[in-house]
Amino acid sequence: MGAFVLFVCLLVPFLLVCAVCGRRKAGPSAAADACGGGGLQLPPGSMGWPYVGETFQLYSSKNPNVFFNMKRNKYGPIFKTHILGCPCVMVSSPEAARFVLVTQAHLFKPTFPASKERMLGPQAIFFQEGDYHAHLRRLVSRAFSPEAIRASVPAIEAIALRSLRSWDGQFINTFQEMKTYTLNVALLSIFGEEEMCYIEELKQCYLTLEKGYNSMPVNLPGTLFHKAMKARKRLGAIVAHIISARRERQRGSDLLGSFMDDREALTDAQIADNVIGVIFAARDTTASVLTWMVKFLGDHPAVLKSVTEEQLEIAKEKEATGEPLSWADTRRMRVTSRVIQETLRVASILSFTFREAVEDVEYQGEP
Repeated sequence: MGAFVLFVCLLVPFLLVCAVCGRRKAGPSAAADACGGGGLQLPPGSMGWPYVGETFQLYSSKNPNVFFNMKRNKYGPIFKTHILGCPCVMVSSPEAARFVLVTQAHLFKPTFPASKERMLGPQAIFFQEGDYHAHLRRLVSRAFSPEAIRASVPAIEAIALRSLRSWDGQFINTFQEMKTYTLNVALLSIFGEEEMCYIEELKQCYLTLEKGYNSMPVNLPGTLFHKAMKARKRLGAIVAHIISARRERQRGSDLLGSFMDDREALTDAQIADNVIGVIFAARDTTASVLTWMVKFLGDHPAVLKSVTEEQLEIAKEKEATGEPLSWADTRRMRVTSRVIQETLRVASILSFTFREAVEDVEYQGEP
């Protein structure tokens, strides 16, 4: 009965940014600054040890926010550091984030550390810009349009109900359970119901990949990064097999079908990178939205009461008719829809994201 609340959130993970990590352009001045020299002045901070930087301090804190808050308290809202093999400037104030993302966005481009591009696939949507990025966004938007998703509502409701039944009478970690739920919905939305025989292996490979995503990029046997790269290779092979099998029958209206449209001229490698990239983008961000919604509803009993009444009214009608939830039913969830929109407005979904300066940048009179 709460499928609409959970499903709508699947449509927004690509839009969510809350804080910015800027990486300086890898030019001569940036290289000099990264070593502590050069003619330009970087913000205060510490670069740590050669190559590893302060990555070990980041991991030893268990929670990345602990590391960032410690640095912010010591150096202020803008500071330099070196993590995951990447010299960077951390930006945490609303004013500086607006400078990077809005008012001077042309001075920056989306980027990720090279290790993350290797892990997810260099042709994934969030490593791109320009015409190719716009082309991929159109394909993703088409797969999640109302016309494409309305037939999936009953299947998503079934996933939600299975999740709720598995929680009955238990204490749960809300964020972890929401991550499990969103992964199941993401796989359904990408591959459809016809590829269910591959789902468990896809999930296991993805979870191994996720464990190594923020690990130190040392590709030696036994390391999390090495295990993640092996899982990524296996993921690519599974997706390639699914693509090959899908070519022999009707393509479908799911995301894979959108990518495989002959008119779009995407290679199998491009399709695989973007399928894996969308799984990654959908999981933590969507789970974070759902967890914040649970928190906010708990903080506002009157709103929780209104949402519950709205959902129960529809649930009783469905129970009386024996029909599953439909797209038309979701259009009646006006209070629920407003809760979703307000959660997206006020919640912090990501701890940080990356931008790269395309030239030397001066902020508030300082380089």
